[in-house]
Amino acid sequence: EVQLVESGGDLVQAGGSLRLSCAASGFSFDDYAIGWFRQAPGKEREGVSCISSIDGSKYYTNSVRGRFTISSDKAKNTVYLQMNSLKPEDTAVYYCAADSSIYCAEYGCSARGAKARCELDEFRGQGTQVTVSS
Repeated sequence: EVQLVESGGDLVQAGGSLRLSCAASGFSFDDYAIGWFRQAPGKEREGVSCISSIDGSKYYTNSVRGRFTISSDKAKNTVYLQMNSLKPEDTAVYYCAADSSIYCAEYGCSARGAKARCELDEFRGQGTQVTVSS
């Protein structure tokens, strides 16, 4: 059974930091891109960051570039999202997701050699709430 279990969401003041964790099980870690998307009330889903497990290539959406860092620990099958300098507009439910068809790279993503949106849809977790107060 595939599972993606997020943790680390919390209430934090603007300027603070949080680290989200995503523990993955039930699939071959190296065959997937794993990442995070977020959804705030009344807003569309936004791909935040993802990492291609096979080579560690990373993507960040412009609004978090320089503030968030994605990393993975293959020994633990876990992906992390370190979030620094948090802003109220970062408030959302953050979901961990995995997709074997997506390759994440610095300036965007691809699927089977063609440019693609950085939306990982194959598996997703239940989400963790991040609230940033002003």
